[in-house]
This record gives sequence, structure tokens and C-alpha cells, in this order.
Amino acid sequence: MIIVRGGGDLATGTIYKLHQCGYDVLVLETDRPTAIRRKASFCEAVYEGSVQVEGVVCRRVEQREECVLAWENGEVALMVDPKGERIKEMQPEAVVDAILAKKNLGTTKNMAKLTIALGPGFLAGVDVDFVIETKRGHQLGRVIRQGSAIANTGVPGIIKGYGIERVIHAPAAGKLHAISQIGSIVNKGQEIAKIGEVGVYATLTGVLRGMIRDGFVVEKGLKIADIDPRLEERENCTTISDKARCIAGGVLEALVCSQVYGGL
Repeated sequence: MIIVRGGGDLATGTIYKLHQCGYDVLVLETDRPTAIRRKASFCEAVYEGSVQVEGVVCRRVEQREECVLAWENGEVALMVDPKGERIKEMQPEAVVDAILAKKNLGTTKNMAKLTIALGPGFLAGVDVDFVIETKRGHQLGRVIRQGSAIANTGVPGIIKGYGIERVIHAPAAGKLHAISQIGSIVNKGQEIAKIGEVGVYATLTGVLRGMIRDGFVVEKGLKIADIDPRLEERENCTTISDKARCIAGGVLEALVCSQVYGGL
């Protein structure tokens, strides 16, 4: 059994991969996940009770017995436990920190026989056993045995010449009301949401790939939406991304090699 801390879209790639490879997976999440790519994120089970991504069901549970039942039914289990307090009780084979907060929020090497972290904020061999590179480029998905992942640049990967424009941040604090839905084609300058009386406008023409939940109370500056300029890629709104799959491969490599060889 493996515990994955975090259930956002990148974490979902790892969760899905491990599940498909036969591992029992328990996801630990906060009580108010802020995933943007909600249609491809298992963390939505916090709100919905259960969600399905690419045919795999993730079900919110409260007790260990419910976890076992979910696994027996071929499902991923999810608990609300932002501090990881259930880790000691569950005694997993491995813990994967997939929170992607760009800093360590409390994961330590003594949480399991094997610990893996995604992205910057962790030192391999000190904070965790292995770190997986999450920055797009030649090193994406690489298993880091010593040292850290590339520091966060704050600039999204470039798609069709667009980078920072693809991501929309809240222009004000307040309750968000979605006008456009995930999967919609939006035009640059189109109003796609409101935060109170403040409009949120599309920064480019493309597919609205992600948006935070309607009614969510946001802070100014919070990432709230994501636009993909490739109009032909609408189905990507509900599927795991290439980046998430590549990262998942790194996690699986670290896990399997550690189990078979006792280390990389």
C-alpha cells in the first residue's frame, strides 16, 4: 500500500499509474483542495464523494476498513488528512509527497521505508529518499538521488508560444462565480468568471482547461484558471497530461528499483 499526499492533476498521474500497476493507493488531501484541472484530479472526491479519471474511481473514505473495501473494489481511496496524521496508523510501503507546494509541508524520511517527493523544496537523501524532477524540459521525470529539483521559476511551460498568459490569477479576493465551464472555447478578453463584482477575463483564445470550483472563496493572486491555446485539444480537459505521466514514470522507477534492488 502506498500513500500519496495530494490529489491534484499532477499527483493524479502518479496515483493512476500506481493503481494501474497493482498497488493499493491512499490519497491524503486537505478539506478544501484548490485544483484547477478538476476534471482530471482525484482530489475532487473531497467534495463529490467519488470521482472517476480515465476509468479509475477515487472514493472518499473515513476509516481503514473503508479503505480496504475501496481497494477490494478496484478503487483508489482518499482521506482528508492534510497533516499526514494517518500515515503512522496505515504503515504504508511508501509515501509520495505530491502536494507540489514548492516547499516541504512536513514529509520526512521516517514516515515510511521509502519516501519520494515531487518537485522543488526537498533534498534527496535528507528530507526524502528520492526527488522527482517536475520542470518541463529534458530533465522532466528524472529520479534525483542526491540534491534537489530545479527551483520554481513561476513561469508555466510554453505551449504554442504562450507561457505566463495561459494561467489566470484572481484579481481580487472573494467568492468566485464561474461563467464559463471547463472545456469551453473562450476568446481573449471574454469574461469567464466574477469574483464578487470584479470580472475575470480570458488572457488568450483557447480551451478553458481548468477553473477552480464555482462558489470557492479565493484570495487575491490565487491561481484560478488555465487556458490551452490548442483548440483541437478539448479532450485533454478530462485526461491526465503528458507531464503528469512522465512524473509518474519517475515515481514508479524509484519505487520498483528500491523494492527489487534495495536502492537505485
